[in-house]
Amino acid sequence: MRKFTCRFLAGCATAFVLAACGPTPPAAVVDRYDPAKMDLKPVPAKISAERHTGPFASGAALNLSAELKPLDPAPVKEVRLDTTHKIIEIAPGVKFSAWTFGDQVPGPAIRARVGDKIRFSMTNRSDETAPGMAMTAAPMMHSMDFHAAMVSPQDKYRSVAPGQTIEFEFTLNYPGIFMYHCGTPMILEHIASGMYGAVIVEPREGYPTKVDREYLVIQSEFYAKPSTDGQKVDGAPLYVLDSEKLRAAQPSHTVFNGSHNGMVKTPLPTKPGERVRLFVLNVGPSKTSSFHVVGTIFDRVWMDGNPDNQMRGMQTVLLGSSNSAIVEMIIPEAGSYIMVDHHFANASQGAIGLLSTLEKPKRTELEHHNMEASSTPPDAGAAAAKIAFESKCFACHSVGQGKKLGPDMAGVTKRRTEAWLTQWMKSPEKMLQTDPDAQAMLKEYNNIPMPNQGLSDEEIKQYIAYFRWIDAQPDPSKITAGGGH
Repeated sequence: MRKFTCRFLAGCATAFVLAACGPTPPAAVVDRYDPAKMDLKPVPAKISAERHTGPFASGAALNLSAELKPLDPAPVKEVRLDTTHKIIEIAPGVKFSAWTFGDQVPGPAIRARVGDKIRFSMTNRSDETAPGMAMTAAPMMHSMDFHAAMVSPQDKYRSVAPGQTIEFEFTLNYPGIFMYHCGTPMILEHIASGMYGAVIVEPREGYPTKVDREYLVIQSEFYAKPSTDGQKVDGAPLYVLDSEKLRAAQPSHTVFNGSHNGMVKTPLPTKPGERVRLFVLNVGPSKTSSFHVVGTIFDRVWMDGNPDNQMRGMQTVLLGSSNSAIVEMIIPEAGSYIMVDHHFANASQGAIGLLSTLEKPKRTELEHHNMEASSTPPDAGAAAAKIAFESKCFACHSVGQGKKLGPDMAGVTKRRTEAWLTQWMKSPEKMLQTDPDAQAMLKEYNNIPMPNQGLSDEEIKQYIAYFRWIDAQPDPSKITAGGGH
């Protein structure tokens, strides 16, 4: 019995030693998003009647253009973005009554890192006018909603009246590209009027790759129509928000960084062999973006701008409203690389830009991707018809660039009387039954009839006014580059 006990104890000791010498259990994985280590109790917001003066935006962390500055190292970012109402130009000749953060659309981008504190203040200055501004909309309530923050909306995102100032702070807990926007009802109208921007939050340890250039691209929609009261800006119609088209999600313009073809006229520079990082944000407010760069492949894609959400070798990135991504790519050789929403209905409305190694890229490189904005008729009705024509009719008709599925519209008011055009647009199917000219035109264009567009009498008058304006131009073929696409 004694021998058995000793052998048993010896065996246990050996087993214990062997167990102790075995593989070390894996260390506990550190959760970088541990809520226990996050700042989730910011101080309450303050609202006062103390009004900001001077610049509408300030702070070392702000970026005012597509080209991004290096990260400001300060752990506390003082950010001021005041609201204004002003006129902006969203396309050549299209002066739009906008609402802004920091007096620009998009609003200035904020760049920071995880763990930084944003100390934010905003005065509602929608009741002010200043040099270069024009008051086209009544002062109203505004607010700020930061998607990058983890705070009580009832406290921090309160609406403030004209002349009031709100101040609050929050700590950045997650990396990413986050939208900010006005959260005052109707939110849809405030975003569509220009009240949006980006917060870029880097990981605490920085990005895992090194790049040569960094740019911000924000996609958004405008829903513009000429003012019904005939207001003008520099002799051209003032454009205002089209609430009906806004609710139907039928934009008049879809753009990058607030301007139709803005990064075509001023391409983002690069060089062959460089690695480029794009911070891409789709603010909507209602449409989805299929972001693509012609001529290269996204080596890395970090969805919502967080490197933990990585994909490799992507051709296109699908972004819903308020979604974002960081995309990195190599520029393989000299040339112009077209940034485009591959939902080409959006691209045709202005969602296009260039990354280019060339000083002056050829404009023909954009063919089939985009329609350049044409000049705008001074008559509000004709201007409204121009928007409708360019969104509905370019698939079948050109302006001064030859026949397509239907006739070239240049010279139409010289070929047809106003009465004939009115009857044709009102009821083309009836005209085809009795009118010899309509029947001859149908035969000429391969028996493809024009569908009835259901136009009202007022819309028909606007179309005729637009056609008369086209025919009064010295060279109609030059008033729009998109007419031949």
